[in-house]
Amino acid sequence: MPSPGKQWFHITFGTLGSWLPGDPRGFRTKHEKIHSSGHHRAPPPPGEHAKLLRYSKQLRPDAVVIPKALLPVIGTAIIKHAEQHRYRVNALSIAPMHAHLLIELPRSETTAEVGKLKRRASFAIKDRMPGRVWAKGCGVKPINDKSHLVNTFNYILRHKEQGAWVWSFRDE
Repeated sequence: MPSPGKQWFHITFGTLGSWLPGDPRGFRTKHEKIHSSGHHRAPPPPGEHAKLLRYSKQLRPDAVVIPKALLPVIGTAIIKHAEQHRYRVNALSIAPMHAHLLIELPRSETTAEVGKLKRRASFAIKDRMPGRVWAKGCGVKPINDKSHLVNTFNYILRHKEQGAWVWSFRDE
């Protein structure tokens, strides 16, 4: 399983403006001060928090959408950064508005390391897509056991069916 001092994580992060407060797919604000009654698999009732969504869209009218041609550039940059820091990656999917990563990271530095991965990805495309690409923060889910690892691996690979660029350790 994991190397000493490290743990497997399912990391998710989205592009800037891709999931705003008030989103009809469901949402939670920082520290869960406001959250919808649903989530992306069981959405809240239509119109719930509609005023908040309108306000959010005034602040961020357009979500960043990464062109398909840049998805492999981003994925390759993330994999290279992980390799340079000796982080094992099992699976990675990069879609136009979000990413999933199954990676082994130091437990104490997880979010900081994800920030470095996002910066590396942005740097790799800065000549073709200048400016900020990624939203703040990330989703971090520790992997509990081998079954959880396998299920997450398969979940990430299935994103290829939705048009994402997908990579796994089996591709090496």
